[in-house]
Amino acid sequence: MQNKKLTILIVFLLSLLSNFSQAQSTTAVLAYIARYKDLAITEMKRTGIPAAITLAQGIHETEAGTSVLVKKSNNHFGIKCKDNWTGQSVSHDDDARGECFRRYSAAEESYKDHSDFLRTRPNYASLFKLDPTDYEAWAYGLKKAGYATNPKYAQVLIKLIRDYNLQDYTLMALGKMKKEGDDFAKNDLPTEQTADASKKVMVDEGKSTTLSPAINYPNGEFKINETRVIYIQEGTSYLSIAQRYEIPLARLFEFNDLKPQEIAADDQLVFIQRKRKTGEHEYHVVQPGENTYTIAQTEAIRFESLLGYNNLGANMQPAVGETLNLRAKSASTPKLAVKNSTAGNFNSSPQAVAMNNSKAGQLQTGRDGYIIHAVQSKETLYSIARKYNVRAEDLANWNQLQGYDVKIGQSLKIYK
Repeated sequence: MQNKKLTILIVFLLSLLSNFSQAQSTTAVLAYIARYKDLAITEMKRTGIPAAITLAQGIHETEAGTSVLVKKSNNHFGIKCKDNWTGQSVSHDDDARGECFRRYSAAEESYKDHSDFLRTRPNYASLFKLDPTDYEAWAYGLKKAGYATNPKYAQVLIKLIRDYNLQDYTLMALGKMKKEGDDFAKNDLPTEQTADASKKVMVDEGKSTTLSPAINYPNGEFKINETRVIYIQEGTSYLSIAQRYEIPLARLFEFNDLKPQEIAADDQLVFIQRKRKTGEHEYHVVQPGENTYTIAQTEAIRFESLLGYNNLGANMQPAVGETLNLRAKSASTPKLAVKNSTAGNFNSSPQAVAMNNSKAGQLQTGRDGYIIHAVQSKETLYSIARKYNVRAEDLANWNQLQGYDVKIGQSLKIYK
């Protein structure tokens, strides 16, 4: 009986110790974030490395600022001396005994060197082609490029970013979040409303008709026309979606009538199961900016079904105001959109728009000494700045950008 009581007491004490240790760890992480978040944001604005990634790496590499290495070297990212290091160094046991690590006089130097280390080494070049908000792709990219030997390094960073909302600091650096005192408020992000509640519906001769595609979709998985779907931001990796929902990548493209591609060219709906052959509504009135592809996505109906019901070919676009059938064959073809006089093209899907823009290239305007660059699919402000060897901050200022977001087809001035 006495042994049983002793065992219970030991288990109780161990539980208390575990909870205390976890609380200490959380406190240390929050203190680290509060102290170094501004450095991470500054470095993102300077080089394009997501603040969320920088903070997650710093937290992990320094054990939230408590490791022996960071205390004796101000080295927040575990960067070893390498052949080209001419600064101060310290000896520290890591993969081997007595390895050479870089030593800095202050944390600011470590953060700056970390950014320059990633930006100047060829094996990390592919990272700067990624969307800065896609922290999963950055985390896996760092591991693939050889930043760490831990096989779960990417998962560690992703968990830290999610557990401590580190993505907020990336959004702040991009101008998508503003600081109000110590609180952050998100701007221009999807609000959590149901899709049906935000649709405007009109009654036309007793038949329901979708009128407006301007919808604020909810976060996470939801349903349209009884079909599972998510709403993603431009630059999201399709592979990450396929892995998250355990869907073959080829099947994901098939569900969404897409050709294989690496990342999303625009904010869009992505269905994670096959769409239905018939729509939830009987009709859809074509709105400005819509095309057959976006209508098929908005209504959660198969693209070929929408074309078939309305006697349309793949390259035929209905005119604004035309009514499209979503459940049965139409007796006639709707009026078609007039060709755009500038582009010489009909309204197209986001994929077609991206292809047209990719042919536009750059236009040299020698008179004022700057280049006009047309933003291409997969490009970010940071990748463009890197391409022309200019600072992202200067590029934003030259073009009077409010934040660091750019859209496909947008023209940017670049002074050389």
